[in-house]
Amino acid sequence: MTKLIKEKVNQSIKILQDLDIDVWLTFVRETSACGDPVLPLIYGHDLTWQSAIIFTKSNDRIIILGRFETDTANSLGIFNRIIPYDQSIRGFLVNTLEELNPNQIAINFSKDDVLSDGLKYGLYQVLLDYFDTSPLRNKLISAERIINSLRSQKTPLELELTKKAVETTQQFYDLTFEFMKPGMTEKQIAEFMHQLLKDNNLETAWDYKTCPAVNAGPESPIGHVGPGTITVQPGQIVHFDFGIKQDGYCSDIQRVVYVLSEDEKSVPEAVQLGFNTVTSAIQTAVNGMKPGVLGKEVDSIARNVITQAGYPEYMYATGHQIGKLAHDGAGILGPEWERYGNTPNFPLESGQVYAVEPGLFVNGYGYIGIEENVVVTDNGTEFISNPQTDLIIKK
Repeated sequence: MTKLIKEKVNQSIKILQDLDIDVWLTFVRETSACGDPVLPLIYGHDLTWQSAIIFTKSNDRIIILGRFETDTANSLGIFNRIIPYDQSIRGFLVNTLEELNPNQIAINFSKDDVLSDGLKYGLYQVLLDYFDTSPLRNKLISAERIINSLRSQKTPLELELTKKAVETTQQFYDLTFEFMKPGMTEKQIAEFMHQLLKDNNLETAWDYKTCPAVNAGPESPIGHVGPGTITVQPGQIVHFDFGIKQDGYCSDIQRVVYVLSEDEKSVPEAVQLGFNTVTSAIQTAVNGMKPGVLGKEVDSIARNVITQAGYPEYMYATGHQIGKLAHDGAGILGPEWERYGNTPNFPLESGQVYAVEPGLFVNGYGYIGIEENVVVTDNGTEFISNPQTDLIIKK
């Protein structure tokens, strides 16, 4: 994945230039135990001793690290200065940064974004100790905006890999819909999907036990709950939430199926209305997504479609970014609830990939949650999943 790392490092320099931030410092240690979430994007390997990756808007690409790891750093071909040390990083780090003479040094902490909060508190205290007698100490700022953009704006290779994961997920869904039938338990269906993953040497996009979620009928608990012993019955909705990780990138797609009863020739009106409402909320929200629009504005569009149709407000965000994780990036399509911090106020950016997932419950039948994956472009938004526009019907 050296090509991908080179793309992301080049992107980092451009982001620094766009934001007019002089220096970005990623300071880590023993990353196999407690790695910084940004490290796989800009380095791709673990680091053992205290190590510093330094990028500047002037296109400096510097790494200071333990002597025994310099060959790995050199093999990446992304650094124009590799500085090894043996006993202490302190002097090398302070001298290098003072030579750069930055007005600002962005470091990896954030109140709102866990993926920008990679600098552990103890290591932050070590950094402050190193800068104790240096003016560098007063130049530290959050790298949140840098990391937000870096994780969010997909490079061409990242988008290609994400699309492949989405395509594979849709193929697995098609096979699952052919396989499932009334009388099967949620767990049996999930085991079939897990076998598809095993046969293709793929991973789930989140916790194995809860991916997929399979919800058969109105009594099945909705959320991050593993499939259980509830059986698929005629006259009920079956809801799926499933994502895979393929070549390091994730999908996250929800689908719904209706199982006809013997005396039913078509889907009940209440179910069809719920389905139409959710698909309308998705399409209306996606139509409103373009660079510069705030996440909370997109959330409001979808949420209003659901509530104006007479359904209760869903108690989660309308959408989130996907990438190397199923929940990636900082900005969300969500309301200004305290639990989301400032992330609903982040503007959409070209290259971001979102999972859009409003939902509602149909009394007596089950949960309708549909989730589509879309990419924000310079001019709007495009679906990269094939949107579910019709109920999948089983007999």
